[in-house]
Amino acid sequence: MNFKTKLIFSAALAAALMVLPRAEAANSGEPAAAPADASPDAMTNSATTNATSADSMTALFGDPVIAKGNGFEIKQSALDEVMVSFRAAAEAHGETIPPEQLPAIESQMLDRLIQIQLLLQKATDADKAEGKKEADEQIATLRERAGSSETLDLQLKAVGTTLDELRAKVTQEATAMATLQRELNVTVTDSEVEQYYTNHPAEVEQPEQAHVRHLLLMTIDPTTHEALPDDQVQAKKNLMEDILKRARAGEDFAALAKQYSEDPGSKDNGGELQPLSRDQMDYLFGPEFEAAAFTLTNNQISDVVTTQYGYDIIQLLGKTPAKKLALTDKVPPTDVTVADQIKNFLTQQKIDKRAPDYLAGLKKNADVEILDPDLKAAAEAADAAATNMPPDAVPEN
Repeated sequence: MNFKTKLIFSAALAAALMVLPRAEAANSGEPAAAPADASPDAMTNSATTNATSADSMTALFGDPVIAKGNGFEIKQSALDEVMVSFRAAAEAHGETIPPEQLPAIESQMLDRLIQIQLLLQKATDADKAEGKKEADEQIATLRERAGSSETLDLQLKAVGTTLDELRAKVTQEATAMATLQRELNVTVTDSEVEQYYTNHPAEVEQPEQAHVRHLLLMTIDPTTHEALPDDQVQAKKNLMEDILKRARAGEDFAALAKQYSEDPGSKDNGGELQPLSRDQMDYLFGPEFEAAAFTLTNNQISDVVTTQYGYDIIQLLGKTPAKKLALTDKVPPTDVTVADQIKNFLTQQKIDKRAPDYLAGLKKNADVEILDPDLKAAAEAADAAATNMPPDAVPEN
């Protein structure tokens, strides 16, 4: 299933959830970047660098209030924290944020922080209970996908936060979202869910999936992404050819993966990945990996496959043909049913359409002021752009 939504706000998870799937995507079946960059040392180094950068900024320039309204203030440190996580997430994906885009991104993140504060002021006890429940579920999902609390802690360090800090922020955001949904009186009926299900057959189809084990020897540095020296690459090629011979001679593939594989997301699991579709496999490991995996028959072991990350060998454990999921089926690899997924999607669509005007009213009534001149200019530019959008467009607020 592939639903696309425009979230009104997600300050804490916007950064954290960008990078967290990276180290465990191969085990979760979620589309994400390849696991080659998920080395704990690299994550820790990135976290340390970014955290130090944020501390230095505060030490040099203090912690001024950059936005305020009735009953709340937002300091520079709050925005810095979000931006540090955002940058760490980009770095973990091997990406850089163009300097010219930073003002707009900072303005969007500040707007989301403001929205959260305004909505928290209107939260009821029921909203707070719903926020806590949702946050507990999201944290449990992150821990399950990470494989252990220790791995999750490392992943969180990569975006400059801790589990307690993330839980507090996710709880705030989930509470704000529950408040927003209640205030907007957004509901989705069973008939709307059924109509969407009927009218969008392609979106409720589970594509063909391949369930594989793999063993990766990397030919790039996991931290810098630079190619390894030629002699190291040749040594790994020789080792992989030897491993392939041993696997085809009958040695246990899972044991070989545990011993030799350099994919931290699957090594301890004997190289086993969650069942993946062609698109997921291509996105995670590249087209060469996907093409090899889907040409194998059960228990067959591939030749050495060369990808942008290194040398791989793949063992097919089985294939699942494409099928249309029933409303009561769970959406792989989650415990959420198709009906609930559609309901959540339609709910978010309605919120996206109604929320901008409502949130703009909240900001006006709360006399919100952006005190930082650069952020104020970026916010005014964003408002002007939104005003010029077509009437039926959904603002990407």
